Amino acid sequence: MTKRASDVSLSPPRRGSKYTLAPLVLIAANVVLFALFFVWPAVIGLLYSFTNYTGVGVFQWVGLDNYHNLFGDSTFYDALSRTLLYTVLFVPLNFALSLLAANLVVNKHAKGSSVARVIFFIPWLLSPIVVGVLWRWLFGENFGLVNYVIEKFGGGAVPWQSNADLSLLVVVMAAAWAWTGFTMLLFIAAIKNVPVSYYEAAELDGAGSWRKFVSITLPSIAPTSFIVILLNTINAMKEYPVFVALNNGGPGTSNNLLVQYIYETGFKRGQIGYASAASFVLMLILMAVAIIQLIVNRRVENR
Repeated sequence: MTKRASDVSLSPPRRGSKYTLAPLVLIAANVVLFALFFVWPAVIGLLYSFTNYTGVGVFQWVGLDNYHNLFGDSTFYDALSRTLLYTVLFVPLNFALSLLAANLVVNKHAKGSSVARVIFFIPWLLSPIVVGVLWRWLFGENFGLVNYVIEKFGGGAVPWQSNADLSLLVVVMAAAWAWTGFTMLLFIAAIKNVPVSYYEAAELDGAGSWRKFVSITLPSIAPTSFIVILLNTINAMKEYPVFVALNNGGPGTSNNLLVQYIYETGFKRGQIGYASAASFVLMLILMAVAIIQLIVNRRVENR
């Protein structure tokens, strides 16, 4: 007795398990590393934030006391306000410098663009500690190159390190210089993806370079601009090594940022639980910033 043709399944053999297993195997190492070095420490830190743990011995559960004390700590608010000020200064400066560098490099009339890319990218390859030391040599009050040149031209030495605002400004310039290479590469890739026909049509209409940049380049690279602003904001809120190497949060503690406040509270004062609470407040701030930027970006894209 033969089977009817309608009874015979014509579907291909099932290979779902094969195609499901392969990606899991490939990402397994990253998942394990992410769980060990991010998820697990985050869970432990969250638990510590509700205790009076000092790093040694046993600890007691204190509930929300650490968070209550944190929001009444003027030093915490000083560090938070300085961090926000640093972010507000750093993000637009780095954005402008990297976008300018990217446009100069991709310009069809520019010569030596390959060498320029390497030169712009070198600062990003340097350690943040090295960047801080280099800029400290440049802007030292008694031994800095900048003050030496100013005095040679008859001017007076500028208090780059003893003035809190000038000291913060130096760190902003140093960090923007160091990060320009990385964000420049992102802009270069975005600008090169803009169709050339857009620029050719604009030239036929008599548009100049500035008009083409404002009307074509900026709208076309908007998604990349959003990523750059988001990454720069997160990195600025977490900045630590450049400050330590350049002015150590000085003069005094006037330029202590949140990460430095957390480090000194947890490791120098031995208040691990209290520092963990501050860390989670910083994490919530970063999450809020990211969510707000995502909402704004979606609204802009939907217009």
